[in-house]
Amino acid sequence: MSALADLHVAGKRVFLRCDLNVPIKNGEITDDGRIKASLPTINALLQEGASIVIAAHLGRPKGEIKPELSLAPVAIRLAQLLQRPVNFSGAITGAEVSKAAGELSTGEILLLENIRFSAAETSKDAGERAAFAAELALLADCYVGDGFGAVHRKHASVYDLPKLLPSAPGILVAAEVEVLKKLTVDPVRPYGVVLGGSKVSDKIGVISNLLGKVDVMAIGGGMLFTFLAAQGREIGSSLVEVDLIDSVRELIHKAEEAGVTLLLPTDIVVAPNFSADAPPTLVGADKIPSDQMGLDIGPESATAFAQAIKGCKTLFWNGPMGVFEFPKFAAGTKVIAQALTEVDGISVVGGGDSAAAVRALGFADSDFGYISTGGGASLEFLEGKELPGLKALGL
Repeated sequence: MSALADLHVAGKRVFLRCDLNVPIKNGEITDDGRIKASLPTINALLQEGASIVIAAHLGRPKGEIKPELSLAPVAIRLAQLLQRPVNFSGAITGAEVSKAAGELSTGEILLLENIRFSAAETSKDAGERAAFAAELALLADCYVGDGFGAVHRKHASVYDLPKLLPSAPGILVAAEVEVLKKLTVDPVRPYGVVLGGSKVSDKIGVISNLLGKVDVMAIGGGMLFTFLAAQGREIGSSLVEVDLIDSVRELIHKAEEAGVTLLLPTDIVVAPNFSADAPPTLVGADKIPSDQMGLDIGPESATAFAQAIKGCKTLFWNGPMGVFEFPKFAAGTKVIAQALTEVDGISVVGGGDSAAAVRALGFADSDFGYISTGGGASLEFLEGKELPGLKALGL
């Protein structure tokens, strides 16, 4: 691994793996945060006199060409943000792509089609991935890995390709790792973590790992009901992972033993069904009616969580507190987001739905200490796992 400046990219063609996995609705990009996060590396390479072949994924096409997951709208938005043309290949490999890459002049950009349209990109077969990576390597002289949202995947363009070319991490990946190390190596205390989202199964590893490291942990989102169920409380028709109740009970015990303050909601906003126009009712966390489901944490809980957050010097948040897409059930998430903007220390929003939530609720990226571009990647980093894409870059 070398630093980006050590690649000496002047006059060279750089294969740049970005994370441009943005939400698209009816052909329109609804949140271009990840595209904007890629700009510093792109501009740095252009300023050094490189030409760039960009690869990225969108969604999970599973090796099939799906027009609705084309990167064509991304090419248009990227060109607007860069204020320069972006050539869109419409393919990943082949004679036309090789020709287009070979004809790039200094300062020119070629964006490949969704890299996951090739089944080899995500193949579990190491040989198949390696062969695909070898094909991609012919498009460039060196490699820069800047797609943090994909570094936890052992994919060809993330893990195999950097082994074949002189490589370096991009500005975004280097910044992400630097920030996440502040959460894992001697964090400034008090250290708090707020976790939400729908499933405990997505976060059970990170919860277990962090219980030995944090001072405060607050639990919201759909996953909180498995915690309430583990305490023997009635949760009505709320989302629950029954097979994990025993595991969650062990986590609650582990928190007590470690002296971690584990905050669970004391009030819940419930509704009879999962819809934007369902009538909300506020109830105690131990008084959820059998025919109602929890869709947000209540105001008392949100206030308690916010007070705990503001008392921390280091804070990580991943996962909304409720169904923030429905205005009636967005208040809990908004209160938590506001509290993060008032942390006197480092506050990190852990990508994915959390990043989408703060933007949808009217907050600016600059309101927070740092917004990660990788939800799953940041969680696996905090879980202590080795991330293939970082290993390939020597990080």
